[in-house]
Amino acid sequence: MLSEKEAYKAMILFLEKYYFISKSDDIGSLLGSMMILEDGKPVDSALWYEWLESINQISKNKEDV
Repeated sequence: MLSEKEAYKAMILFLEKYYFISKSDDIGSLLGSMMILEDGKPVDSALWYEWLESINQISKNKEDV
């Protein structure tokens, strides 16, 4: 099982691969906001809280996955 941070980094890796294939400006912009700073937090700190909220939502509805 991945930790919250490991899963977040896996999502970044997935989106980076998609970006290099698609060259989508939207994905590039999202990736820029998601990058993790030296303090361990994303450039856009709101994304981390949205990520945790998504994890909680999936955890509550495991049968839907």
